[in-house]
Amino acid sequence: MRSDSKDQFWLKHTLCSVLISALLILGTSARAQTSTVFAAASLKGALDEIVATYEEATDHRILLSFAGSSVLARQILFGAPADVFISANAKWMDYLETEGLVARSSRIEIAANRLALVTSDLTLRGDIDLGVGHFDLIEKADKIAIGLVEAVPAGQYAKQALNAFGLWAALETQLVQLDNVRSALALVSLGEARFGIVYSSDLRASDHVALVGLFPENSHTAIRYPAAVLGVHPSEAALEFLHYLQSKPAQSIFKAHGFVDLKSVTKP
Repeated sequence: MRSDSKDQFWLKHTLCSVLISALLILGTSARAQTSTVFAAASLKGALDEIVATYEEATDHRILLSFAGSSVLARQILFGAPADVFISANAKWMDYLETEGLVARSSRIEIAANRLALVTSDLTLRGDIDLGVGHFDLIEKADKIAIGLVEAVPAGQYAKQALNAFGLWAALETQLVQLDNVRSALALVSLGEARFGIVYSSDLRASDHVALVGLFPENSHTAIRYPAAVLGVHPSEAALEFLHYLQSKPAQSIFKAHGFVDLKSVTKP
């Protein structure tokens, strides 16, 4: 083969290789999508890890936004660009579903939790189901951090549980209500409140907070996390992420972060 023919052959071969590589890259970019997920604050540690594993396994990217479920639901109602919503209770998902903002038949449940009485006094550490006598530990000068009882799921569960024990009226003036459960945890962790009522999974987020005990499950509505994609025409990527939340890898991460199996928590 003549030298100029060889040069032309390798030139054509190189150009074909570059073209194929470019087409593959463009194809991957076309498939890759970014989805925005609005999620209850109590899910932060678990979802951060789940998203990392999901992004490693797919071409897609997930943007996470955490706050109280009520805050997120209202943001979505007013047009915030979310693709997936994960609530800490059914109420706020029902609210968006009633407004026609949830994609039909996409709603699932991804995790469950327990309600816990926690303290900044590490000498009170326990691992028990609470009874009325355990609240004798709370002195009149003590503050108790909880979520907003009119809006935040953790606060609503807390009010139900205290009412079940007949203690709401006695402790109401000692309550410090905050806009999400992680803020309540932070107040206890900083020693600004001696006690708090949060989720059992929240204990993994602080080394300065101890569990006093778990509220009996029959003292409040079952704590289950509904998730759904939003919009009339949801993206394939958003649906894919929603299904991934039910996968074994994702469920193992939820468990490692202190969430409990859905099967072990009775539906409301």
